[in-house]
Amino acid sequence: MKLGVLGTGVVGNAIAGKLVQLGHDVKMGSRAAGNPKAQEWVKGAGAKASEGTFQDAAAFGEVLFNCTSGMGSLDALKQAGEKNLSGKVLVDISNPLDFSKGMPPTLFVSNDDSLGERIQRAFPSLKVVKTLNTVNCELMVNPQRLKAGDHDMFICGNDADAKTRVGSILREWFGWKHLTDLGDITQSRGTEAYLLLWIRLYGAMQSPEFNVKLVR
Repeated sequence: MKLGVLGTGVVGNAIAGKLVQLGHDVKMGSRAAGNPKAQEWVKGAGAKASEGTFQDAAAFGEVLFNCTSGMGSLDALKQAGEKNLSGKVLVDISNPLDFSKGMPPTLFVSNDDSLGERIQRAFPSLKVVKTLNTVNCELMVNPQRLKAGDHDMFICGNDADAKTRVGSILREWFGWKHLTDLGDITQSRGTEAYLLLWIRLYGAMQSPEFNVKLVR
């Protein structure tokens, strides 16, 4: 499958690298073609990896992954172009983290709105599915890194078929056994706000290698 990954940071590298390992053709997008980080990833990932602009990646991919920083997500998607996004599934991994006042970061949108909702409103024909934003990039593509047993991933979005498709990606490609469908894209408010707790847990544990398990 042809897949587009928007973003060249650690999340983009982890997602794109895993997708290539699975045999997919992956184009990593950034603001300008020839981005050094993207070129370095291509060099290491092999023949099925390529890079270009956000627009190039969005046009290339049948399914898209938003791995950009939250502050830049809307601009990145605008650069990608609505015609290249229309009707496609976007796996939105972004979080609305604001580092302008240092650490710990705050959220630039919360409570009665979310970044996931803002993306969906800005691109109504895009099928936005928020998921994977509650764990670090290594666990996103390999939940078995945790030895303490099964743990949970959350998913939300307005389009039922898109959630089913992304759920299959999470289970079959990335190895997530337990998915909880929270509902429509407004549920991004909860998963994004969880980052405020996640950051404190990271500080207390001095490690990002953790997740939650729902005990019913």
